[in-house]
Amino acid sequence: MKLDDFQSCIDACNACAMACDNCAASCLREEDVKMMARCIALDMDCSQVCRLAAGVMARASENAAAVCRLCAVLCRACAEECGKHQMDHCQQCAAACRRCAEECERMASASQ
Repeated sequence: MKLDDFQSCIDACNACAMACDNCAASCLREEDVKMMARCIALDMDCSQVCRLAAGVMARASENAAAVCRLCAVLCRACAEECGKHQMDHCQQCAAACRRCAEECERMASASQ
């Protein structure tokens, strides 16, 4: 596959990473930070794996499909957790995570 084949997934991964970073930072400013601990942890994990996925796709790595499968799993977990919280930053993050999971799942299945 060439870079153009990955571009929509790379874009979704980058957008998700930014949404997760924003969500984690915003959660740290919430009144009850302890209640947001799992959300923050998943945001950080998801953000890092999204950046890794974008990088391996940009390099057309032979490991792109495997990394994207992992990324989709983490995005789904993050979306589920963020979706439980009514704050705008959590809802926006959940939406970005769902989009990224769908793109990563599509890319991983197309690469096989």
